Amino acid sequence: MRPSLKKEQGNQGMKIIRDCKIGKGTKIYDFTNLYECEIGENCMIGPFVEVQQGAKIGNNVRVESHSFICSGVTLQDDVFIGHGVVFTNDKRPTVKAAIEKTWKMEPTLVKKGASIGSNATILPVTIGENAFVGAGSVVTKDVPANAVVAGNPAGLCHKDNKEKGKKAT
Repeated sequence: MRPSLKKEQGNQGMKIIRDCKIGKGTKIYDFTNLYECEIGENCMIGPFVEVQQGAKIGNNVRVESHSFICSGVTLQDDVFIGHGVVFTNDKRPTVKAAIEKTWKMEPTLVKKGASIGSNATILPVTIGENAFVGAGSVVTKDVPANAVVAGNPAGLCHKDNKEKGKKAT
């Protein structure tokens, strides 16, 4: 089966959208590749984004350009994904495991209200509610709710992200 190619009137860009469930009010920009995934209502999927088979995106989620959301990723409601964020679904990928088909997908869960800064890399983990991941971080371990993490590997900068505008300590 060939993927359906959709083209908006008056625009030169293309979208590949195949067998997806997409909620009302969701805006999908050009140059996206979405297949066999679920996207909730009132979301924004920016240009040059790929969302793979089985990925689930909740309501009111914003995914900025050049991000990659692989199989096994769930983004709950009200999540923000910055530019160029990459999710992985295997902590130890090898060619041998791929050839021998012994590879096992590991899930990632980003809970409600979490924000992930641009160019972060997210390994299979759980990111808690209202957590904030700093730009460029590499997240290798679970992030608690309301925490601010940054760095490579990402480490705890602040335990409570409830006070907007407060500098991380």
